[in-house]
Amino acid sequence: MGSTTNTADPVAITGKVQTEEDRALQEELRQRGPLPVHIAIIMDGNGRWAQQQGKRRVVGHYEGVESVRDITEACVQLGIPYLTLYTFSTENWQRPASEVNALMQLLVKTIRREKTRLLENGVQLRVLGEMAQLPPVCRAELEQAVQETARNDRLVLTLALSYSGRWEILQAVRTLARRVQEGTLHPEEIDEATFAAALPSAGLPDPDLLIRTGGEFRVSNFLLWQIAYTELYITDVYWPAFRRRQLYEAIRSYQNRERRFGRIYTSDTNGIE
Repeated sequence: MGSTTNTADPVAITGKVQTEEDRALQEELRQRGPLPVHIAIIMDGNGRWAQQQGKRRVVGHYEGVESVRDITEACVQLGIPYLTLYTFSTENWQRPASEVNALMQLLVKTIRREKTRLLENGVQLRVLGEMAQLPPVCRAELEQAVQETARNDRLVLTLALSYSGRWEILQAVRTLARRVQEGTLHPEEIDEATFAAALPSAGLPDPDLLIRTGGEFRVSNFLLWQIAYTELYITDVYWPAFRRRQLYEAIRSYQNRERRFGRIYTSDTNGIE
């Protein structure tokens, strides 16, 4: 899917017009090196941020929505085609019922409020995860938003909801096992490409950059197959405080790295083998 990088038009998902200073910072990023095609983010630290502020944990989730808006807006403006956000894991269902209910209500309110802006700014919404586990009203809102934004081609925004990497891998195994059982696939024909095509996330490129906020050094069961060669960026900043300036820092770090994909750099050929 192609992307549109039209910095002449102010993109205002948050209702704010982009500043000239911010335009300059984005142009600097474009000039200094390749931008990641796909950024994935583990949005961690909402509850801890709220506790630091002396507020209820749910307040951190509400403030985290503001970060989602700002990061989505910045990715659209930069021309980054894919953004995937780890929104709610399968393990999160084990949290207190009051917090889970508040999160589901926030999800519904956010989708209703942001859908028009997503349409206006060419953002296509996708959902990755066990949708059947979500409350019916959440599923209905998400399915409608996914359908209405399906033709947008400026940014693919994927929400990983009721998601885990192990769940996704098991879904692919079951799909391939059924095909073998039906006789339409021989076990010897299963390679990396065949397996990747059977994943629920098939069609999304592997992330170039995985950002984790909140300072924890783990991937928390997120995109386990896809991040084999993804560049990792860990920051102590909690998600509600992570905005476009912090995103730019992560992208600069990504641009400073040499991506070898398991190969080695050779001085003889002045390149990677």
